[in-house]
Amino acid sequence: MTMKKLLWLLPLSLISYMSLAQEKWDLTRCVNYALANNISIKQADVQARLSRLTFDQSKLSQIPTLSLSTAVGVNSGNALNQTTYTIDNKTFVNNNWALQTSVVLFNGFNLKNVIASNRFAWQAALAVTDKTRNDVSLNVANAYLNVLLAGEQAETGRAKLQLSQSQLEITRKQVNAGTLPELNAAELASQVAQDSSNYITLVGTVQLNVLTLKAYMGLDAAAPFEVDTPPVDNIPIENIDNLQPEAVYATALINQPLQKADALQIESARKYVSATKGARWPTVALGGNLGTNYVSNATDPILSSAQMGTDTLKALRVSGTSNWIVQDGVVRYQFRKTPYFRQLDNYFNQYVGLNISIPILNNGTLRTNYSKSKLNLRNAELQREQDNLTLKNNIYQAYTAAVTALHKFEANKVTAEATAKSADYAQKRYGVGMLNTVDLLINQNNYFTAKINLVYAQYDYVFKMKVLEFYKGMGIKLSK
Repeated sequence: MTMKKLLWLLPLSLISYMSLAQEKWDLTRCVNYALANNISIKQADVQARLSRLTFDQSKLSQIPTLSLSTAVGVNSGNALNQTTYTIDNKTFVNNNWALQTSVVLFNGFNLKNVIASNRFAWQAALAVTDKTRNDVSLNVANAYLNVLLAGEQAETGRAKLQLSQSQLEITRKQVNAGTLPELNAAELASQVAQDSSNYITLVGTVQLNVLTLKAYMGLDAAAPFEVDTPPVDNIPIENIDNLQPEAVYATALINQPLQKADALQIESARKYVSATKGARWPTVALGGNLGTNYVSNATDPILSSAQMGTDTLKALRVSGTSNWIVQDGVVRYQFRKTPYFRQLDNYFNQYVGLNISIPILNNGTLRTNYSKSKLNLRNAELQREQDNLTLKNNIYQAYTAAVTALHKFEANKVTAEATAKSADYAQKRYGVGMLNTVDLLINQNNYFTAKINLVYAQYDYVFKMKVLEFYKGMGIKLSK
């Protein structure tokens, strides 16, 4: 394959890779897609939902408990008959029913503080989700700018390859005409090969950066995708004087989700300290119970015959069995099983009472939990100090990096202008035979290197400024 064919095939391969989508993706669309599909954000959202469920469940702990229970069993041998409260040596079926309720009246405000602690923990989880969203947005913006940078560098490399190819064609014609030696063409052919290799590398960098951007977005690597490429000069940038690090830090302490999450975690830990302290107090609960039972051997007497006259009827109950006797007369009774629902009605009972539980000896569990909660509170306070220190260091580093990038960008503009003039003069001198091929290539390489460095410095400066704007709470925008 000739270099000329390679010059045309490489742009076509790049276009075919990046232009399969019908609609271009700008930064806003990329960020919105990432916020809806990034796995890290989904995981943070799941954790926030779990915290919300914990909070809701703790609120429900305030309402009375209510449970319905029943038990069915077979008794054999000497067992207590629940209907006669006597000992029977029989086999019978027993069925109990109970409806129980209980409500805590006082427990040292343990439950109240647990609810408050869970509320702050849930709000902290929401703030952590916001922090994850911000981190993903910043990563997407960085990856997006890297795609734009790689595209600009690839375009510069393509232009350099095209220029080298054009110069090689002109030089070959001059060599064939006998006006230039064969060495000039050989040197240019070597330069074309080197420029082709560099261009292939730059095209590969574009594709890799696109894949990185897709990964942050949660987009399938095989999905059609083409980024919108706004001119870097049109990207709005805040004045560096308005982004002084101390002012940005003061604003970030209020606006950044991580700082909000730290404050909420401290409040949650503080309430939990109160909760574990209250758990050491007595617990007063009000309870109630509705119950009844059934046994299969319960019976009711039925009058079968009697010779009464005017005699007095007397009853003698022995061992749970009714024996009827009468003077000068006889009364005979038969017995039948008491129906199920009649027994439930006959033995229906109610109970209401107060229950007081005073912790005395519990293997030091309550005291240990109280001590642990105070240490967890201290740890949350230290974590906030660490996060604030990290935030301040990051802001000062971002500011220093932005100032350095600005100076580097200004310096590269001067270098690019100077090398552009030098390359132009070298081309004119080479055209009239006053400059050899090696010196021409040196000037051209210096010019294109300066252009690539200028593009990189400009994008680096833009991104560093966007980081500062992000810390200030201005968001990340690449268009006005």
